[in-house]
Amino acid sequence: MAELAAAHGLTISGARPSLPEYVRQLWGRRHFVTAFATARMSAQYSEAKLGQVWHLVTPLLNALVYYFIFGIIMKASHGVPDYIPFLITGVFIWDFIGSSINTGTRAIHSNIGLVRALHFPRASLPISTVVQLFQQLLVTMAALVVLLLAFGQTPSASWLLVVPTLFLMLVFAGGCAMIMARIGSKMPDVSQLMPFVLRTWMYSSGVMWSIDSMLSKDDFPHWVLLALKCNPAAVFIDLMRFAFIDSYPAHALPPHVWAIAAGWALLAGVGGFVYFWKAEEEYGRG
Repeated sequence: MAELAAAHGLTISGARPSLPEYVRQLWGRRHFVTAFATARMSAQYSEAKLGQVWHLVTPLLNALVYYFIFGIIMKASHGVPDYIPFLITGVFIWDFIGSSINTGTRAIHSNIGLVRALHFPRASLPISTVVQLFQQLLVTMAALVVLLLAFGQTPSASWLLVVPTLFLMLVFAGGCAMIMARIGSKMPDVSQLMPFVLRTWMYSSGVMWSIDSMLSKDDFPHWVLLALKCNPAAVFIDLMRFAFIDSYPAHALPPHVWAIAAGWALLAGVGGFVYFWKAEEEYGRG
């Protein structure tokens, strides 16, 4: 049968292409990725009265709840200058990272009908979810700038550092989404565990509290502080805070932080893409 198929130029349906060919096919579907992401974004709150306003309201409400619990009740704001800008910046950035990984986990399984009906690079699905969330992030970033100005932050040259930070975050989140998409396609129950995993990750990423301020109060081993500070979510949040907040001057940011951020982006982005591509021909099969 193999010889007969080769004689007539037949190939295995859904066979995994080479990595360069896969990248070429994915680039050819770039318009589908952006259109699919935009359509999902428009449809997300289509039945709500406030519609797309919820893209702004949701992270703001989260920040308000965290400020009440952590800032007022637990007094995490003590010793943290500009705590409200500190908090809302962390919440907005974490919302993108956590949501990218959470929705990426279901990217293949929730679109199984599309995967089985059409032949296209499956990486389009987790990438489109991250693009959708990145579009939402750009909208919320505009609101974040307004809030920062309202709380006394002044625009400076350091605000330009937001651009490379966003790029590194996008690559990192896309890679993580592809990793979790492959895992979730084989084990759908993982999506039920992700909220607990992400909640733990959020609490250890310094979203609502300063890692340096909290750990300096107790006798923690140095490796614990090092692990928390090298946590990728904490690194990206720190970069954004140093760029935006006056009391965290960007010139005081250690150079190795950028190296760590670039390393996480490269590891997750390239590694996640190759990891997802390795199982390309398995998606959609029972």
